Amino acid sequence: MRILLFVLLFLSFAYALGLVLANNTEIGVNLLFSQAPTMNLGLLLILCLILGIVIGMLLALLIFRVLQNKWEISRLQKENIHLQEQLTQANVVIDRQANSPTVEEAVYGSGATTPNTAALTVDKEPLLSKHKRD
Repeated sequence: MRILLFVLLFLSFAYALGLVLANNTEIGVNLLFSQAPTMNLGLLLILCLILGIVIGMLLALLIFRVLQNKWEISRLQKENIHLQEQLTQANVVIDRQANSPTVEEAVYGSGATTPNTAALTVDKEPLLSKHKRD
């Protein structure tokens, strides 16, 4: 990989040197609001090429970062939906367990009361009526 990078760097340097040598005329650059001093045409071409590469790389990084954020948001939304489904299923299981008959109800029936539950209901009645009066 380093050898390939070295070869590409050497070829780009050779290309830039060829541009400078082949285009050795001096030209002036008009920047609309100002005038740049006269410079070699090959050097101007190299500067424009480098500026274009740098701006292109910065824009590519910006676009990649935006796409990466969109992918992350999409992944998190899918995970959120999956977790909400798991929560719903867990709530259904909890509701089933809460509404399932207890051992006493299964043994004595839902209408019958055991001696312990009868005592509890008798004790709760006066407390509830006392709180209702206040």
